[in-house]
Amino acid sequence: MSNERLFIFDTTLRDGEQVPGCQLSLSKKVKLAKKLAAMGVDVIEAGFPASGQEDFDSVVAISKEVSKTSICALTRAVEKDIDLAAEALRYATYKRIHTGIGTSEFHIQGKFRSTRDDILQRAIACVKYAKRYVEDVEFYAEDAGRTDNDYLARVVEAVIKAGATVINIPDTTGYCLPEEYGAKIRYLVENVTGIDKVTISTHCHNDLGLATANTIQGVLNGARQVEVTVNGIGERAGNTSLEEIVMIINSHKLPYLLDVKPVYISDLSNTVSSMMNMPVQPNKAIVGRNAFAHSSGIHQDGVIKDRSTYEIINPEDVGIDSNMIVLSARSGRAALKQHLKSFSVDIDNGKLDDVYKRFVELAERNKYFTNADVLKLVRKDYRKMQRYTLEYMQVTSGKEPIKPVASVGILDNDSLIEASATGSGPVDAVIRAINQAIVLKRDNDEGRKKLATFSIHAVESGSEVVGKAHISLNYDKRIFHGYAAHTDIIVASAEAYIDAINKISE
Repeated sequence: MSNERLFIFDTTLRDGEQVPGCQLSLSKKVKLAKKLAAMGVDVIEAGFPASGQEDFDSVVAISKEVSKTSICALTRAVEKDIDLAAEALRYATYKRIHTGIGTSEFHIQGKFRSTRDDILQRAIACVKYAKRYVEDVEFYAEDAGRTDNDYLARVVEAVIKAGATVINIPDTTGYCLPEEYGAKIRYLVENVTGIDKVTISTHCHNDLGLATANTIQGVLNGARQVEVTVNGIGERAGNTSLEEIVMIINSHKLPYLLDVKPVYISDLSNTVSSMMNMPVQPNKAIVGRNAFAHSSGIHQDGVIKDRSTYEIINPEDVGIDSNMIVLSARSGRAALKQHLKSFSVDIDNGKLDDVYKRFVELAERNKYFTNADVLKLVRKDYRKMQRYTLEYMQVTSGKEPIKPVASVGILDNDSLIEASATGSGPVDAVIRAINQAIVLKRDNDEGRKKLATFSIHAVESGSEVVGKAHISLNYDKRIFHGYAAHTDIIVASAEAYIDAINKISE
């Protein structure tokens, strides 16, 4: 059987933006839409025009800027909503109106105080009305996951006859079990006249942690469009994760064709996290910073010998530079030797036992240690192995109208470079000063280095509280990671940023 097309419908800019505190400016929405289009998603849900002027304007702007991807606008089953959606989409090359109504008893009785027959007629009417404006009309049966299958089939068959081209079956509350959701899709495939003429879509929420599993079951049972968000963001516990669906299809070689380019995943994840101030949990599948990190000695030894022993995805496939061998008290000799080799330190097996013994003592004594600490075990000066090192740093900060100011001295091999800058905060000021001091080859064109993610974690080390900084830097369409630790979190941030720049310079 030949592979069937699977369409990726991204709703990061609509459902994803409904998360409190994640609202984006118009320019950021357009930038993100362009990245989604470049990645190869098939449909971008750009907003809900009737919800306010900001959403209306974002649909208009994205329609003007993105021409090779379908642009979708959400509505309720209300004529005024549909009018506004059509107006907002007037510049789109490929336009879709996404309209619908709740079909479960929870919605019919509790929300609308209505009847099944009335909801059925309103569903038909909204599709017919939208069809006056656009050919591509998607109908959503809100809370389909808790809707009786017989009634759901009646509604779906009626809206297909009214002109719907895509039928969305949302598990709005994330209630369904995977087998139950898959059976619901299969029931529609087997019992709805005309279902073969339209595309069935999934839209699963993650309230019980089943969004991705439900979506895959929907696809296996006949759905050919999946509605997703980057990093799985969305209302409450979020939506099905774009990156998880794409990599499940690719890793299992499921018989579906995707236009999405996985190598964009890491960059897009970092962009969404940064723009929406939504940190990605470290153990998040595919895009978490620990997704390709190994600290167990047994795992490290296996990955060093053959990465497929503990990795089912190559980090490079999703735009991550490489996996990370994280040294800890659980690390073995192979991991230590590999780590030292990354700094051009070759050590023979005869000396390795002694170095490893001292390494274990260091690791057990300190919960966090730096590369410099490890290199001291072989009496190597860490600073001499790095092109750029922080020689000094001074930061002044205060409440408005005082602006944070940072001055840095950076050694480029043996030459001292000094620079100063102001910023929105002390870390921002330091990074701006470092950027003035260190100008890379492609900093003046599209390869300009950009901060993708930044995090600080407190780590206990004896009687001191140490701040561990992790920075991801986007440069020349690749992600570079920097790490550092210090009792001063501003120093840790600066050294982590320089660590990432050193990796670019290698």
